[in-house]
Amino acid sequence: MQFDDNARYAESHEWVRKDGEVFVVGISDHAQHSLGDIVFVDLPKVGAVFKAKAAFAVVESVKAAADIYLPVAGTISAVNEELAGNPEIINRDCYGEGWIVRVSDGNAADMDALLSAEEYEKTLDTGN
Repeated sequence: MQFDDNARYAESHEWVRKDGEVFVVGISDHAQHSLGDIVFVDLPKVGAVFKAKAAFAVVESVKAAADIYLPVAGTISAVNEELAGNPEIINRDCYGEGWIVRVSDGNAADMDALLSAEEYEKTLDTGN
């Protein structure tokens, strides 16, 4: 299992990383592995505003469809258009090219409340 030490994690298996003035969001290696081969990602519209912990996207795999929850409140400033034609990028590189959205006007306090990579890994070890 891979983790990004520069990211913070939600217990619902999303990660968020600060990149300059924006927050980059995706799903964890654990999540993509649990879903299996990802075949479709339903992305939100740029400009949409979400509260923290709100469902903002859906990832569909050969096994299931799963809501994806935004770990930080803010405005969607960019979506990963590459996922429209190549959703499997998330399986291949969930912390890099497989990012899902970028959020502007994000709430840093929301990020501070999330788990570190080490804390997140411990939740997986205990089965939470």
